Amino acid sequence: MIIDSLHNASKYFGLHPSFAKAFEYISKTDLNAIEPGKYEIDEDRLKATVFQKKGMTVEESTSKFECHNKFIDIQLCIDGVEKMGWKPRQNCVTEKAPYNEEKDVLFYTDAPDMFFELHKGQFAIFFPTDVHAPMISDDEIKKMVIKVKI
Repeated sequence: MIIDSLHNASKYFGLHPSFAKAFEYISKTDLNAIEPGKYEIDEDRLKATVFQKKGMTVEESTSKFECHNKFIDIQLCIDGVEKMGWKPRQNCVTEKAPYNEEKDVLFYTDAPDMFFELHKGQFAIFFPTDVHAPMISDDEIKKMVIKVKI
């Protein structure tokens, strides 16, 4: 997992061939004006989804403690304060259900090891080794999730 601000995004371009293009998309997008919805960036390699909705409780979010096998998530806070839970996948014990290949998601019943907050202009990168519980807040959150195909 990586937590940082957009100001430092270029430091991570070498970690994946599509990271530069993903962050270029973010930098060229009017984040204040972008509407919630799905956006194709680079065919099946890069896709963005924008959410703008009230956050969840810790219990609601951790009930969907998730990770992915085929995609890396770049989760960017556009507005609000988003709390997230995290735990290394290697330390998770109990799968909630079998891996859903179509949706590329696996849920665990484990509890996060830690929580952190993202503020406007900050992002987290979740690799397949990172189990995460996003969207925790009492307020509305606007965020972008870019799915980067491995």
